[in-house]
Amino acid sequence: MVASETKVDHREKACTLLQADAEKIIKLIQVQMDHLTMPQCPLYEEVLDTQMFGLSRQIDFAVRLGLVEEKFGRDLLDSVERKLSALHEASMNK
Repeated sequence: MVASETKVDHREKACTLLQADAEKIIKLIQVQMDHLTMPQCPLYEEVLDTQMFGLSRQIDFAVRLGLVEEKFGRDLLDSVERKLSALHEASMNK
């Protein structure tokens, strides 16, 4: 019973940490777009690519450990990409 509870606790923590990392990426890109550079800037693209690659690797690791479902990982990445796309659209319309 305790091992089962521990497994659930680790899964919940993994999901929470991955979601927090996804939100950090969105905030980082939002700040960069608001204050530093435009989306066409190579620095913007490099930061975005690096952050998204890192998140995808974290998700892959958590999936391989059995802490999160593959669908959760795909959905999380899709959600981040949609939010970043909306930020990009908004910045282009300024």
